[in-house]
Amino acid sequence: MADYDLVIRGGTVGTASAVFDADVAIAGESIVAVGRGLPAGKREIDARGRLVLPGGVDAHAHIEQLSGMGVMNADTFETATGSSALGGTTTVVCFAAQHKGKSLTRVVEDYHALARKGTIVDYALHMILADPTETVLKEELPPLVKSGHASIKLFMTYQHTKVDDEQLLDTLIAARENKALVCVHAENNGMISWMGRRLVERGYRAPQYHAVHHPRLCETEAIYRLCAFAELVDQPVIVYHVSTAEGAAVIRDARGRGIKVFGETCTQYLTLTVDDLVKPGIEGAKWICSPPLRQVSDQEALWKALELGDLQFVSSDHAPYRFDDTGKLRAGPDPSFKEVANGMPGLELRLPLLFDAMVAKGRYGIEKFVEWTASAPARMYGLHPRKGSIAIGADADICIWDPKRRTTISDATVHDNAGYTPYAGRTIEGWPVSVVRRGEIVVDDGKLKASAGSGVFLPREAGEAAVPTGRLSPEFDEARNFGARLY
Repeated sequence: MADYDLVIRGGTVGTASAVFDADVAIAGESIVAVGRGLPAGKREIDARGRLVLPGGVDAHAHIEQLSGMGVMNADTFETATGSSALGGTTTVVCFAAQHKGKSLTRVVEDYHALARKGTIVDYALHMILADPTETVLKEELPPLVKSGHASIKLFMTYQHTKVDDEQLLDTLIAARENKALVCVHAENNGMISWMGRRLVERGYRAPQYHAVHHPRLCETEAIYRLCAFAELVDQPVIVYHVSTAEGAAVIRDARGRGIKVFGETCTQYLTLTVDDLVKPGIEGAKWICSPPLRQVSDQEALWKALELGDLQFVSSDHAPYRFDDTGKLRAGPDPSFKEVANGMPGLELRLPLLFDAMVAKGRYGIEKFVEWTASAPARMYGLHPRKGSIAIGADADICIWDPKRRTTISDATVHDNAGYTPYAGRTIEGWPVSVVRRGEIVVDDGKLKASAGSGVFLPREAGEAAVPTGRLSPEFDEARNFGARLY
């Protein structure tokens, strides 16, 4: 008799490549068998009539993080990752956010301390560089990458976190030398600042003007410029939270020219629109995020970009701020759109909303759902094959779905600490009822069973996406051959 600790029996297994009926057997923390009629385990889950899918991988979540505006977001690691588990996501890649003048090494250590205390799901860290000095890039970055922090985030906007063009190039070179991936918030800071000032001067303060504050061209221009920099030094990049049809088209064109540029979009850009900002009084501030929500036509373009492979996966960009004086209304009860903290909660509802939009509504099959929410981000960020798949030897991170369960979302049904959800009032079909993380049942019939601090850090080597092609631009190659120092 096989010595299985847990058998998930009689369900329909879904991966990024196939859907089939099978049992899944777990020993310790790993999947050890997938097949029909497996021997009994010490414990069993009856999955008949259920879907058995990989736990989600959310590669873009802000947790227990101080923003560039000086606002602490609402979640601790415990509240954020508890909500993550309840929504079927068993791995998060969040941020260690450097602010100007801070040691990157100390910042990473501080975030690990917070995570060790609170995290319920497994986690990895992107390193936000707001101050990429020579010391940071040459002395601090290399050992941090070697210790498993294989991705860097940069901002091309936001006054207190943005890097200029030369700093961006310096960081791309450092990433290339250390085989790290660079992820970028790509919007043109000058356009945003100029538009915001003119709008407020003319009395346009309401939340709905946030979308005008970030013109569509600010995304297009910044992505184009980023792709040019990536081409110059042959450094792979990921464009975060692509929101417009035009932005996706710039990525498509660059990839067609052989540039190693990748992209994600987020749940909100596929399921919400700019009309959600138009609410009485200051209520629309709940829907302020950056880039802003766009049009229905952009949603269609983003779905097509995912289908074509121009964008590779969907993240939440979970950035929870309470709708009170600790968060969205920190500047007072009637702030202008410029004074409202940018971001919305979304970690828990990413998978249920996407399952409803993709699978329940018949737009795409289970394979694409698994690919875009688990397998692709795991591959991109060096977590595959341990995460993001149901396969022998992989971590036993499994989400069991009731594909027919209908749920009406409300502020009271979510479990993060934001106090509201931008999706309140929606009724969706499909819900994760049980969740297994490394062989442990952490959600049972919709109830959280895991303890704070039971998640583990996932050190990463650079994923396939981070490997340069070896093609340098002619200008760069010529300068290198003449011995120029490009630092």
